[in-house]
Amino acid sequence: MAALFVADLHLAEQRPAGRERFLRFLREVPAPGDSLYVLGDLFEYWAGDDDIDAPVNRAVVDALAACAARGTTSFWIAGNRDFLAGPAFAAAARMCALAEPCVVELHGERTVLLHGDLLCTDDRAYQAFRAESRSAHWQRAFLARPLAERRAAIASMRARSEAEKATKPADIMDANPDAVAATFAATGATRMIHGHTHRPACHETAAGATRLRRWVLPAWDDAPGYLRVDAAGVRAADFP
Repeated sequence: MAALFVADLHLAEQRPAGRERFLRFLREVPAPGDSLYVLGDLFEYWAGDDDIDAPVNRAVVDALAACAARGTTSFWIAGNRDFLAGPAFAAAARMCALAEPCVVELHGERTVLLHGDLLCTDDRAYQAFRAESRSAHWQRAFLARPLAERRAAIASMRARSEAEKATKPADIMDANPDAVAATFAATGATRMIHGHTHRPACHETAAGATRLRRWVLPAWDDAPGYLRVDAAGVRAADFP
């Protein structure tokens, strides 16, 4: 039995090829008894669970539910694009929502899972917005607005974010080494898996005599793929 990890799929109406690729992945890769972990940004955006019947959202939710029906246990960590996905989404997709950072035992190794944006502590403006937008007060107020208004507001926020990224140094949008070290120390994990940064790699460091590995998942916009963890070890795989 394997644990499979994906992140940063950014599924959207305007990206039909990406959507169809992920639906094919769900049909072909996870086997009964496997665990599937989606570590955030499954969708380009999620305006609220009352948007679940939008064509792309419904197709993906139904495919995830069908994957679960075939015997795959699925887990979910919210990303910075789809943090408004709530209980109705998780129930419809038959996924178990996880708080981050989440620590799991994978084939005998303590592993910490997260989307990855929490590690980008040098981007202080983003961290301030993240803290505000994850608050219950902000989310209640935002979700109380009409769906069309929320969609327009998200589009405006995304456009502003893309414009700001063009002027930010690349370094501040990557994981901060001190934040990574602190997360390892706080959780006692020796393996970390996350997405968000769109810089797939395996980074190896050490804490005394303990070897620490940080696996960064690929963004499917750039190089579709997933991470497989089983009794044989860890393997990064493409999904053309």
